[in-house]
Amino acid sequence: MAGDAPQQPPVDSTALLGPTVIEAAIGALAQRNQHHFAAMDEEEREQALETWRNLAGDVLAAAHHALFGGQPQPNRAVLVFEDGGGEEIAIHASFTPQLEDIGDGQVAGTPAQITALSLLEGLQTEGDGEQQA
Repeated sequence: MAGDAPQQPPVDSTALLGPTVIEAAIGALAQRNQHHFAAMDEEEREQALETWRNLAGDVLAAAHHALFGGQPQPNRAVLVFEDGGGEEIAIHASFTPQLEDIGDGQVAGTPAQITALSLLEGLQTEGDGEQQA
């Protein structure tokens, strides 16, 4: 029919919480706060990026709930690897739902989350071994 809007493909409700969208949100926050970001030292920048990553995740989770309230959020662990300059690599992790602290230095999570934690621990152990060698 003339005048009808073209039919849009259905929205993947999980895409809103994916790493591409979260990184885009972090980029927007960094752009908006570039004058502050430029004045920060490296440690402050890392803290700001981690804060923005958490903020972006929270805002996007709220948007997800507003748009798809009846649909459950997928359980997930997202690992983001960023070049940190030279040979350094920055690794960021986000978990949906949040990990549960069960005390004594232990956490409970979904199978994907526990797998991601195991991977992170392996990377940390490997990195420690290289530094000691």
